[in-house]
Order: sequence, then structure tokens, then C-alpha cells
Amino acid sequence: MGMNGPVSPFAPRNLPDMPVIPGIRLAATEAGIKYQGRRDLLLAVLEPGTIAAGVLTQSKTRSAAVDWCAEQLKHGRARALVVNSGNANAFTGKRGVDAVRLTAEAAAKAVGCEPEEVFIASTGVIGEPLETGKFAHLLEILAKNATAAAWQAAAEAIMTTDTYPKLAADGAPSLPIAGIAKGSGMIAPDMATMLAFHFTDANIDHALLQKAVLGHAQDTYNRITVDSDTSTSDTVIVFATGKATERGIAPITSAEQPEFANFSKALGTNMLELAQQIVKDGEGLTKFVKVSVSGAESVQAARRIAFAIANSPLVKTAIAGEDPNWGRVIMAIGKSGEAVERDSIEVRFGEHLVARQGERAPNYDEATAAAYMKAAEIHIYVDVGVGTGKDHVWTCDLTHRYISINADYRS
Repeated sequence: MGMNGPVSPFAPRNLPDMPVIPGIRLAATEAGIKYQGRRDLLLAVLEPGTIAAGVLTQSKTRSAAVDWCAEQLKHGRARALVVNSGNANAFTGKRGVDAVRLTAEAAAKAVGCEPEEVFIASTGVIGEPLETGKFAHLLEILAKNATAAAWQAAAEAIMTTDTYPKLAADGAPSLPIAGIAKGSGMIAPDMATMLAFHFTDANIDHALLQKAVLGHAQDTYNRITVDSDTSTSDTVIVFATGKATERGIAPITSAEQPEFANFSKALGTNMLELAQQIVKDGEGLTKFVKVSVSGAESVQAARRIAFAIANSPLVKTAIAGEDPNWGRVIMAIGKSGEAVERDSIEVRFGEHLVARQGERAPNYDEATAAAYMKAAEIHIYVDVGVGTGKDHVWTCDLTHRYISINADYRS
């Protein structure tokens, strides 16, 4: 059992060995913001010269912390990151804005920087005022105790309904990338309640870092859904300390450099690992599902069809019940609003053709399809027969436990 009940069946047996990232120190503690007996406050101390790039939720009701980060990302200077769990500080009016400012000022004092060099993220219950008095005084202690190795504690501190801490390490030994994330429910990021933070000591131009983050967010965090609900707090930030040059690693100043391609690839891998971990910890899940769509008018159309399938409660509950109800996939395709050729649609569950040419596949076998649905990982393939556009998304099933978790979320 984890701190939030049964642990996801996809939780890793062992957490990854996380690298030391020069210029990064971490500390976490129990502040009692909402939870008792567990860490809920993270401070990352970033050495002078660190830059930040990121993407934030497109929600029209985004939190005060997201608004703050949006302003600070314009200049990109970073000396600290503060994250609290248990309270999203969203839809909290002027008190929410004041709480962000007070947090930034307390962190700035603790690490010796300007408040505008502090990035802040909050996750948890929406609409409850965030009481900075519970934790602002702890930031100075955390700054003094921060170490380069406290990755697990950091990942645990940002969890809400997560059942395991999410960490990933990638990149060459000469230029490592480390990441932590949280997310389990209210997951349908629109980056254009998940948080992800990536850390590297690369010395990289700020515009290039932003370019890499934006590009990979589209193919990772923007390709996942648990329940189709976009959080008020979605935040992805990459911090680069620039310390790699002290080891003789050349600065990355041009997209034409091979070093940029290598760095960008490693960052994309790090982001994808954490994005998939979020889905694999979807609230109450028993299945990890990939939906692939081809034959659409465009990539964008394929993506919308894939999300229509992945977000359908009827499709997701059928998967939970291990029922090869391919008719629900057909329904979801039809409601997507995208062009399809009805009598050319093909649907496969894994390698099993279940529908084609406007009807059930001639060789369809219910028992074979049902046996496939018992697998822990399910792949639904769809071709809609009108073009060459293709894309994919990742999701999970929808179980009774999802309802239980969210019915009692504020208890």
C-alpha cells in the first residue's frame, strides 16, 4: 500500500539512480499544508546563472502560481523553485496573489536572490486559500539543508493522489538531465493537476531551451490524458544551470550544433518517460492504453480523433471491464467531428482486426479479442480512411476506484 492506497500496478520496482546536477540542491519537508505525516513542501536551490524555460496550462482559470511563473519565464532567470502540494492556490483571488508574492519573498531571502528569480507551483484542492504562515518560515531551513541527492524526497513532496514518486534520468554522463513529476488525476494537459520539473547543467541559450521545451511538450505531456480534465495548475519548467562549461562542455548557442540535437533528444526522452509515468499512475487504473490513429486528413485531425477515443468514458470503462466492445471505439470516432470514411474505417485491438469496411471484421473472434483485453497494456489502432495524417495518445482505463478517490478528494 502507498500513502494514497493501493500502488499503481505500473509503479517501478526500483527508482532510477539520479545524477548529481551541478548547481542544483534540493530539500523537502512536512509543512502540514493539507496532509499529515508526509512531505508537502519542496525547495530547489539554483546557483547563479541558472535559466528557466517552460510551458504552462492554457486553462482560463489558471492559478496565481501559474500567472507568476508566466511573468518570470519572460526573463528566464532562476535561483529557486518552491512547490507545495495539498493546495492549488487557484481561484483564491487577491489572497492567492499575495500568497505567491509572500512565498517568493521568503524564498528569495532564504537563498539570497530577488523574488522575481523564484518560480512557484502549487497543486491540490482548488478554491482554498493557501496559508503561507504554515511554511514560509521553513524555506530558510530547507535552503540550509538542501543537498544534491534529495531527488526522491523532492518527488514525494509534490505528490497528491499519486501512488509513487515519479523520477527520470537521461542524457549522456557528460550532460545529464534529471526530472521529477506529479500527476494522477485531472490529467489532460494543454500546455500550449500535473507538474514536471527538469534539471540540467547545460550552458544553453535561453531561446534554444524554450524551443526544445515547447517542441517536446507537444509530443509528450500534450499526448496524455487520464480523465480529459485540464488542471488550473499544469506547469512544466526546465532549469539549466550552465555549470557544464566548468567541465569543458561547450555552450549550446545554435540549433545547428550537434550538441543541441543531442541535448534536445535527451530532454525529449526525459519528458516522455515522466509523461508516461503520469498515465501509468492514473487514479484507480488497471490498464495502460495507447491509441494510434492513421488515415486522417491531418496530424491534428488524427490527434483529435485519438483523444475522442481516449477520453470516452464508455471506451475507458469497457477497457476496465476487459470487454472488447469495439462499437464504442466506432462511436468515439464518429463524435470527434473530424472527417472519416465510414465504410473504410479499420479498428484493431493489438494485432486483432475487429472492424473494417463498415462492419465487424469477417474473421472476428470474440474470445480471442477478450483474451487480448486481459493484458495490462492495450493498444488500439484506428485507420479512418481519408488521408495520411497520423498521431497517437496515451491514456488509461476508468474504474470504480477512480470514482472513490475523487468522491472523497477533499475529505
